[in-house]
Amino acid sequence: MNYIINAEKLNYRKLNLKIRNLLAGPNNNAVCGSNGTNPSITIRNVLGQRYIGDGLEHKNSIKIYGTPGNNLGAFMDGPVIEVYGSGQDGVGNTMNSGRIIIHGDAGDILGYSMRGGEIYIKGDIGYRGGINMKSYSGKVPVIVVGGSAGDFLGEYMAGGIIIVLGLKGKKVLDIPFVGGKRLVGNYVGTGMHGGKIYIREEPGQCKTGKEVRKMKIDGEDRKILYKYINNYSNLFDVKDEKISNGKNSADNFFKLIPYTHRPYGKLYAY
Repeated sequence: MNYIINAEKLNYRKLNLKIRNLLAGPNNNAVCGSNGTNPSITIRNVLGQRYIGDGLEHKNSIKIYGTPGNNLGAFMDGPVIEVYGSGQDGVGNTMNSGRIIIHGDAGDILGYSMRGGEIYIKGDIGYRGGINMKSYSGKVPVIVVGGSAGDFLGEYMAGGIIIVLGLKGKKVLDIPFVGGKRLVGNYVGTGMHGGKIYIREEPGQCKTGKEVRKMKIDGEDRKILYKYINNYSNLFDVKDEKISNGKNSADNFFKLIPYTHRPYGKLYAY
C-alpha cells in the first residue's frame, strides 16, 4: 500500500502528524498492508519542512520529492527514506538504524551522533559530517559521500565508517594544493577516537587533525569499500570507471584511523 501526500503549503507539524497517522494502526503500531508488507509513503512538493521521519520505527519506505528541512530522519530506527532532491543540515541526526538516500547534496552535521544505519549522498556534504558518530550496541553506522566534504569531517568520531568517493568531474572544494583541489576540507578527524574514514585521493592532499594517522588499506578495508561502493553504484545507477572496476576500485583510497581511543586523556587524568 502506497500513500501519497501533497506537502505544498503544509506546515511541518501537520505534515509529520499526517505521516505518523498513516503509518500507525489502532494501537499506534506501524500497520501492514493486505499483502503483509509495511505501507510506503510518497511525499511531493516538499519545501523545507523539518523533522520528516524523525523517530519512526519499523521498515516503512518514504520517498520525498523536493528539499526537506533540517534533521531529516533524526532518531530514525528502521525506515528507508529516499530524497529526490537535496537535504539540509542534520540529516540522520542520532539515527539508530535504517537507510537515508539523497539524490543531491546535503548540508552540515550529516550523521551527527549517528549510532547505526546507512546514509548515501550522491553529491557533496557540508561541514562536520559524521561529527560524534559512534558504533552502538553492535551496530556500525556508515556514511558514503559521492562528491566532496567540508571541514572537520569525522570530528570527535568514536566509531563507524565514512567513505568519500570524489566522483564529480571537477573537485569542488576550492582549497588549492600543488596540482589541483582537494576532496575534503581541513581538520579531518579532529578529536577522532574510533572508526575509519576512507578518502579516494592522495594522502598528502588531506589536511588532518593531529589525532589521526594516514594508513594504506588492507584486505579488510577492501571488503568494506567494495560492499559500500557497490551499494552506492546500484542506488544511484552510477557507472563510473573510477569505482566500477570490481575489487580494484579500492586502489585509490587511503584510510584515517585514530592514534588512540583517548586523545585528550592526559588533559583530565593524572
